[in-house]
Amino acid sequence: MGYPEGIGAVDLMIGFPMRDRLAVYEYLMRGIKDSETKDSFTFPAEYMFKDVPEGAADDVDPIDEAFAEMDKCGVDKGLFPLGEQSREARERHPGRVYTYLEVDPNDVMGSVRKIRKAVERHDLKAVTVFPSGCLPQVPVDDPKLYPVYATCIDVDIPVIVNAGIAGPRFPSACQHVELFDRVCYDFPDLRIVMRHGAEPWEELAVKLMLKWPGLYYMTSAFAPKYYPKAIVDYANTRGADKIMYAGYYPMGLSLERIFTEMPNVPFRDHVWPMFLRENALRVFNLDA
Repeated sequence: MGYPEGIGAVDLMIGFPMRDRLAVYEYLMRGIKDSETKDSFTFPAEYMFKDVPEGAADDVDPIDEAFAEMDKCGVDKGLFPLGEQSREARERHPGRVYTYLEVDPNDVMGSVRKIRKAVERHDLKAVTVFPSGCLPQVPVDDPKLYPVYATCIDVDIPVIVNAGIAGPRFPSACQHVELFDRVCYDFPDLRIVMRHGAEPWEELAVKLMLKWPGLYYMTSAFAPKYYPKAIVDYANTRGADKIMYAGYYPMGLSLERIFTEMPNVPFRDHVWPMFLRENALRVFNLDA
């Protein structure tokens, strides 16, 4: 059968075309030290990508543009960053817009309060954490993150955490995949989703997903032709219910590129609906 048409993909990392990319990433640039990133890049991991989607023109509605791309590529629903645009998009496109909140666990109780408030007011579906991008950095198993993990369990939403070598030029030890082992042990009820590759420890990520029922993986920031072999093999064998699609539009990849390359990924027939849609609906409670 190969790649199936008409599934209605759920994109677990998507946004709206940006008018001012530098302003969006200003919070990360505070921790950058190298001059090339500071002086030449429009976003901190720009050296890793080519053909980055252009920002929204002044006469274009970013919400209209995003949904036009989604419709063209067969993306039914998306997990967007919580904000004014996503709230407006949710009103205009009911049932297609869900939101996540990025927190900095250095503000321990502030993060907890923000999560609870967003769940109550905006039906928040996930929390995200970028350990290498925090200032100061917060390792995956740091005590400052434990209240965030406990809160996610209480409000029944997953936490998405960067895993592996960071794209921006930050130290990456705080995102070593081994650190997820302790978190899964201490929080057996937590749904935790690794994002942004887990490289070069993809095989370790697979071992840990085999071990821990609540540990998952999403393919964010990777063009399909670069999906790690260990992840594809795992999805095709024992991990069909653990691997989920996430893109990187408009941050670094276009939906057109993603879905042009997608049919060449060697997933088995039974994996496609789970990868593109069913796992996301289940893990993130998107049908609730």
